[in-house]
Amino acid sequence: MKRTSLLLIGMIFLACFSTLEAQTPKSAYKIANAIKLTGDGGWDYLSVDDVNQKLFVSHSSQVNVVDLKTGTEVAVIPGTNGVHGIAVANDLKKAFISCGKDSSVLVVDLTTFKVLGRVEKTGKNPDAILYDSFSKKVFTFNGRSSNSTVIDANTLKIIATIPLSGKPEFSQTDGKGKIFVNIEDKSSLSIINAVTMKVEKTWSIAPGEEPSGLAFDKVNNRLFSVCSNKLMVVSDAVSGKVITTAPIGDGCDGVSFDATTKRIFASCGEGKITVIQQESADQYKVIESITSQPSARTIAVNQTTHHVYVSCGEYGEGTGRRPVKPNTFKVLDIEPVK
Repeated sequence: MKRTSLLLIGMIFLACFSTLEAQTPKSAYKIANAIKLTGDGGWDYLSVDDVNQKLFVSHSSQVNVVDLKTGTEVAVIPGTNGVHGIAVANDLKKAFISCGKDSSVLVVDLTTFKVLGRVEKTGKNPDAILYDSFSKKVFTFNGRSSNSTVIDANTLKIIATIPLSGKPEFSQTDGKGKIFVNIEDKSSLSIINAVTMKVEKTWSIAPGEEPSGLAFDKVNNRLFSVCSNKLMVVSDAVSGKVITTAPIGDGCDGVSFDATTKRIFASCGEGKITVIQQESADQYKVIESITSQPSARTIAVNQTTHHVYVSCGEYGEGTGRRPVKPNTFKVLDIEPVK
């Protein structure tokens, strides 16, 4: 009698467990590799060179270069004091690196990683940086002087300084002469004409507040701004109208759009990546929250392999801006589950 009861209970338990397991959605992504990188200190943006399958990772006063085919570090670019961002120019075989503490831009060869030159005296603390292939110009977005420095990508000469309405953050280009940039302290988005090098319009992104990361869907003309109040704002890049919003995690600083899968990835410093599916130009649905690691707040997507990359490290004790523990910096390589 007891054996029969125990067997029955066991069968019921297994049935319930199987039902629960079937109801629990499985992640569409997994961490394929944790790529340890040399050097210590803080970090900011990272950028994928899809043509050469390399990843450029900002890291304190250097840039670590990762071969994405092998998942290993293949070079270190020094002399990037207070590095923020890396702009890849495949047509010119150059990369442009913003050095915040030096107020300069370091220019390197895309394949040898050797220094080709340095552009001195940009605006104060060049942060986000963008290469526009349409105009063959580089735009730095200077956090402490609220302006954009424009550099001729061929001659490496500064050709203009564009005043902005507030502190600029990340930027995007439509490849047709329009540059879009988030203005963090004004909760707005500005449009720059790449030819005239002037601001054409500035739009509010309310209810979004303090936007940082920016991604762009060129097919549907949709801009995705991730904001400090845990919202992603979708804007029409032509009219400036806010189309809709989607909830994201806390501490988000970066966002990327996979043009093939139509998915938007918002990297949140709390240790999650919010995945949003674009169902149509005006409809968006949160489909998953990928577990990354606390401090993983910036992101890049490989448009060829659809892998997602986030930089992260471990912080020491204390409050405010805490030191990064030595030998903890890495990039998480997150791949789709086949």
